[in-house]
Amino acid sequence: MAVSSTMLALGTKAPEFSLPEVSSGQAITLSTFASQKALLVIFICQHCPYVKHVEKELARIGSDFVPRGVGIVAISSNDVGNYPEDSPEHLKKMALDLKFNFPVCFDETQEAAKAFRAACTPEFYLFNEDRKLVYRGQLDDSRPKNNLPVTGEDLRTALEALLSGGGPSEEQKPGIGCNIKWKPGNEPEYFSR
Repeated sequence: MAVSSTMLALGTKAPEFSLPEVSSGQAITLSTFASQKALLVIFICQHCPYVKHVEKELARIGSDFVPRGVGIVAISSNDVGNYPEDSPEHLKKMALDLKFNFPVCFDETQEAAKAFRAACTPEFYLFNEDRKLVYRGQLDDSRPKNNLPVTGEDLRTALEALLSGGGPSEEQKPGIGCNIKWKPGNEPEYFSR
């Protein structure tokens, strides 16, 4: 089911998290990125057609911005009991196949998704050096089946604005994607069908 991102309030401090990286099992936390100029948190999953539509652009964004001091972490929070294709093993294969240069983590308890008020995949949160939210919204205007090219324009513009010492425009469009697959009884109050 396609849903819009929640559009967490700009200025929100990045929530703390500690999640295992799917390849190494190493714990990734907010402090993992302490020396980075910015932090981009992306909620993804392996099976969602919206993520599959943009996955190569996610890899390009990593290639373009990690060397420039942007920390990036991808998090999958889907219920693998009902969606086994989103298991850590499948996420690991996805990360390797796409040559992601950033960690991909698994949020088994779904607490990270709740802390970020994530609702869909993909969903993007860009935090400045003080780890305050400066961008949340869509990657670009492309969607599966709308025939627009995947450019990453909205997110890339926000990243460039932040790296140039400014801030992204507050005019931001919500992202759209597959709803996070909550475990039965774990659906948060902010998420409405």
